[in-house]
Amino acid sequence: MGFSFCSFSQVAITISGKVLDTLQNPLQNTNIIAIPDSNNLQIVYTTTKTDGSFKIELINKGVYELTFSHLGYLTKKSTITAIKGPNINIVLRERIEQLNEIIIDYTPPIQIKKDTISYTTDAFVSGKERKLREVLKKLPGIEVDHEGNVTSQGKSVTKVLVEDKIFFTGNSKLAVNNIPADAVDKIQVIEDYNEVGFLKGLQNSEDVALNIKLKENKKKFAFGDIETGGGDEERYLAHSNLFYYSPKTNVNFIADLNNIDIKSFTLKDYIDFNGGFGKLIGDIKGYLTLSNDDFSQFLINDDFKANINRFGALNIRQTLSPSAEVNSYFILNNSDTENETRTLNIYNSDENQFNENRVTTNTLNNFFVLGKITLNYKPNIKEHLSSNTFIKITNNSNNGSILTESTIQDNTFAVLSDLDALDFKQNLEYSKRFSKAQTLSLETTLNYQESTPTTNWITNETFLAGLIPLEDDTVFETRQQRETRTTAFDILVRDYWVLNNFNHVYTTMGADLLFQNYTSQETQILGNGILNEFSDNGFGNNMAFRLGDVFMGLEYKFLTGIFTIKSSLFYHCYQWENTQQNIRIKDNTNAILPEFNSTAEFNSSEKLRFRYRRQIRFPEGNRFLNNFLLNSFNSILLGNPNLSNERFHTYSLNYYKFNLFRGLNLNTGINYNRKTQSAKNTTDLDGIDQFVTYNMFSRPENSITGNFNFSKTIGDVKLSVQSSANYSEFFQLVNDDISKNTLKTFSLTGKVETSFKDWPNFELGYTYEPSTFSTRLFVNEFTNTELFVNLSYYFFKDFQFNGDFKRTNYDNISQKITNTFDIVNVSFFYQKEDSPWGFEVSSTNLLGTQYKRQNSFTNFLISDQTTFIIPRIVLFKISYKL
Repeated sequence: MGFSFCSFSQVAITISGKVLDTLQNPLQNTNIIAIPDSNNLQIVYTTTKTDGSFKIELINKGVYELTFSHLGYLTKKSTITAIKGPNINIVLRERIEQLNEIIIDYTPPIQIKKDTISYTTDAFVSGKERKLREVLKKLPGIEVDHEGNVTSQGKSVTKVLVEDKIFFTGNSKLAVNNIPADAVDKIQVIEDYNEVGFLKGLQNSEDVALNIKLKENKKKFAFGDIETGGGDEERYLAHSNLFYYSPKTNVNFIADLNNIDIKSFTLKDYIDFNGGFGKLIGDIKGYLTLSNDDFSQFLINDDFKANINRFGALNIRQTLSPSAEVNSYFILNNSDTENETRTLNIYNSDENQFNENRVTTNTLNNFFVLGKITLNYKPNIKEHLSSNTFIKITNNSNNGSILTESTIQDNTFAVLSDLDALDFKQNLEYSKRFSKAQTLSLETTLNYQESTPTTNWITNETFLAGLIPLEDDTVFETRQQRETRTTAFDILVRDYWVLNNFNHVYTTMGADLLFQNYTSQETQILGNGILNEFSDNGFGNNMAFRLGDVFMGLEYKFLTGIFTIKSSLFYHCYQWENTQQNIRIKDNTNAILPEFNSTAEFNSSEKLRFRYRRQIRFPEGNRFLNNFLLNSFNSILLGNPNLSNERFHTYSLNYYKFNLFRGLNLNTGINYNRKTQSAKNTTDLDGIDQFVTYNMFSRPENSITGNFNFSKTIGDVKLSVQSSANYSEFFQLVNDDISKNTLKTFSLTGKVETSFKDWPNFELGYTYEPSTFSTRLFVNEFTNTELFVNLSYYFFKDFQFNGDFKRTNYDNISQKITNTFDIVNVSFFYQKEDSPWGFEVSSTNLLGTQYKRQNSFTNFLISDQTTFIIPRIVLFKISYKL
């Protein structure tokens, strides 16, 4: 490691100058590459500013070849010794050859053109990289986490493309963990990505796309790899990534079978399948509904005592004609998992706190099939038609148990559940550019969902006394059957008027219609086979819910100086009704919802953004139920047919600055949310039993969050600091008492990473996370700290060692509970150069840690949770690269 300290001791000096054309006009965004003649020094990059000036830091007395390149101009090279001296002035001559005669003999490793950064990967890799993720980690400005999520200049990558085409769902994890490194030629990062080119600059896009360009010999070629392995205690792994690319046909197949705690499909993948977070970011209701549906609950848990994953994904893209293309993917997953959690629940009720110890075990089987077929038709450069068909079929079952112990009651439940669900969605999007001044877009979606969950609770003791009408029996078995059928239809028409380069006017019209039928039935199954129907005691629901939103809006966007300002005003006419027991309740409201956006662009890499929105959101359908609903073994819910909409205001201010060639990245922001009207739950708490009702609540609730992310690269070393903070105040309605609670959380992570070519590379970091939950009478404090180290080392030419260590210290200060646990994973990989065969020995959870700890908060409940995890696994793997 002596080399790393030596690199800091070398003195850097700043070389400055200007780049001009032959008429002495400054040339902005000229690429400047400094290539040293010594292998001990690093290649340095920069670009010129608007006045053609540049500054570049070089090692004192180092000899460099400077290359100046600009599109449309002849490249110029100059060899210098880095010493202090006068400014360097460079004049570039314009190319005079015809376009078809130009031969480009040099491509800079990094090129920046407006909103696109292009990397030539050969300039950064050693050739030993196995997957795309290892390539990305070596590119300046790009980061990849352990799951395969990618960020560029502090912004999350939301779409991944291969050769300008969406790869599978566009989810980065499938791409970076599976595409072979040796197939990649260039990587492009595209900000404000829009699949319809002529809508770019008109539609607001939060998407950042990563476009993978393949090497010439991989553009019509089959490639990939196959991996298989086995280990102690009958552990096994089989994994394949097979890819075929040609100009007209792409086929990608990924399959996985393992029982080593590798989860092939997660909640994030599910959100990506439904359009991705980027598309849902402006539709908070859609995002919340999606992330809280019955199917999502089976995807949230990532920690298991045992699991078997069976996963297959097939993506086929076929060009039908120069103007038509079909792209489809199908995903099948079947998993068997076992998990166990032990939870200390702290209830804040009246003037007393009391504790409940709860042990929950689950044995789950999760099966689903997802499919999507997209047809893109582009008859010319001014029209685009897209048809998207989605389908999801799922069946999930669980055989679990719940043990609850407290001073109030002790009880044990067997819990049996089953879920069948269908989700079908048809989407059509049409866009046409009539002229430079006018563009029209039309989008319509039809969505049908059907869900039928069934749950049985079985126990030897009575439960929810006084809340459910149990008859005396030896064993108490209660069954709940629910069915939800939802049909939604949306249509949106938007007309874009470009008055000139500085003024745009957009008009919008649309309608959202929702039709939902909800039924529930609770029954006690007696030992003699007789059914005790709860419907005679106010249970059982049969509701038809309808919601309509007709809206129109006007948006004005203008550019003045460094500011881009967009203000909009939308008028919404909401009508909703619910019909239950032949009683129909109708209501309506009209709302004017303003929005204001302002961006100050100091230069292409420094921006300040402000945003304000007023929004309306409606409660979920089951909040309107007028009969009792058995929500869980300790909770009864009673809705309110007279609920209305929730209203809130959001403000955000974000500052963004990066300098790719100086290795500087800063991304910071603050967000404020004020809810002025909400459908608030009121809880009557009797021990652990909860009776929950809903009413409209008009006292304001506030939350404010902030984030700060900074990184700086110095030679082969990258230093970074990441922090976030949250302050929330909200009201708790428990046992006829209204109290104001506050939640304060803070997180700070410091990290150092290296990127040496011939020495071991490591990532060392420390995270500090205190949190405080305060009620009128009690204060609860927690502190989590985490030390993590990741190490990667290539040695003896053909060997690679990877290891990671994580020590987590959990401290529940109020309950005086402290716990420390360590997770260690290591692997040794061997692959002889030019050989397709690879061999690996790996161990996960090397120290045999049994569990993890975490905490969570609700209005009146604080949970301190212990989750058991898979023990040590040792595996021997063989891989073959096609």
